[in-house]
Amino acid sequence: MINNSYFYFDKLKSIVFLGYADYLPELNKINDNLSINTNVISSPSLKKKIKLKSKIFKNLDAEFNNYIKKNFNISQTLFVSLGARWIFKNQLITNLFKNNLVNFHGSRLPIDAGGGGFSWKIMRNDRIACFLVHLIDEGIDTGPILFSKNMIFPSSCKIPKDFEDFYKINFFQFYKEFITGLLRSKKYQLKYQNLSLRRYNPRLNTKVNGWIDWKEKSVDIYNFINAFDDPYEGASSYVSKKKVYIKSVHLHGGEINNHPFFSGLIIRHEKKWIVVATGDENCLLIEKVLDERNKNIILDLKEGDRFYTTYEKLSKSRSLRQLTRL
Repeated sequence: MINNSYFYFDKLKSIVFLGYADYLPELNKINDNLSINTNVISSPSLKKKIKLKSKIFKNLDAEFNNYIKKNFNISQTLFVSLGARWIFKNQLITNLFKNNLVNFHGSRLPIDAGGGGFSWKIMRNDRIACFLVHLIDEGIDTGPILFSKNMIFPSSCKIPKDFEDFYKINFFQFYKEFITGLLRSKKYQLKYQNLSLRRYNPRLNTKVNGWIDWKEKSVDIYNFINAFDDPYEGASSYVSKKKVYIKSVHLHGGEINNHPFFSGLIIRHEKKWIVVATGDENCLLIEKVLDERNKNIILDLKEGDRFYTTYEKLSKSRSLRQLTRL
């Protein structure tokens, strides 16, 4: 409940997850250990992914409203959105959920609203890990913040999988701390966001947005390739008229200076890796160049071959708004 700009429960009994996340079983286990009842409500498109018992609704209609009112004591229930595919209108938030609806967000607000996973952070070289929970309103990640913590990503974090693994381990502790606070009737002060500082990151699709622009600076190309590495397919380009996916890249400054015309050119082949020129003082050391069958063809590449991306692909990657997550 909200009272005098504080969010708290007199008695928290149940948590209802709306949507799906691959770490849902771990959150369920935490709830069990805290003696909290757990329920899952999701949409048809996510049904096959959910391993826990769940209730499926296509729309947030009268049937949904009746189910919530019949099965839950709203004043003792926390509703948590986990990648929910529905749009929560203000009437539903206020009248049905009684403002007991929150979202856990994986980056700082208001400067990192939206989606795209950790790829946007890697592109910007953002090394601050943020664990944050906020109330949901009609906007996208615009509700007041209840609780947050910042950490530094360790230097070992380089690609999305590294960031995700580190984040999940620490997120579970953050989640437990927040829920434990609610169980103890701790009052979390509402911290309203300064929306003049807001930046929205749209969702990304690797196959559409992952095309490398070889005209960019070497550090930007390096970060871009890392941003689409595991668990994704890899950043895309062409070589010898074949589409390839590039992974396992290193920024390297130990070569003779380049010229912009060199960018994308394989200037040396070192058996298991290649040296690729950029348009500035650095080169890229690349260990994986995957074909469409996910086979590493690094041994088939030759000195003098050039990576390139067509203007059509680059234009499309910047012009289409993605409706699916990275």
